[in-house]
Amino acid sequence: MAVKITDICISCGSCIDECPVGAIVDDVDNPTGEDTYYVYADKCVECVGHNDEPACANACPTDGCIVWSDIVEGQPSRDDIGANLRDGTNPVVA
Repeated sequence: MAVKITDICISCGSCIDECPVGAIVDDVDNPTGEDTYYVYADKCVECVGHNDEPACANACPTDGCIVWSDIVEGQPSRDDIGANLRDGTNPVVA
């Protein structure tokens, strides 16, 4: 599983500073050309092995900006290790 950044991002940079694997880039380096921050799903490990929960989501001052994307095969998942999400729901898109 990976996180993604929605279009309500205020571009504060908090998530970039907290990502332990460098999976987040700003709007200038967004490979889609969109004017938003971007998370490389193939790099994002949802902080498994680094933090108790995704550091980017904890650092983000905007509620609902950082959400969980689709499960990517072979990628670590908090569901696999039994960790609870912040709000107790499962925002994974099925």
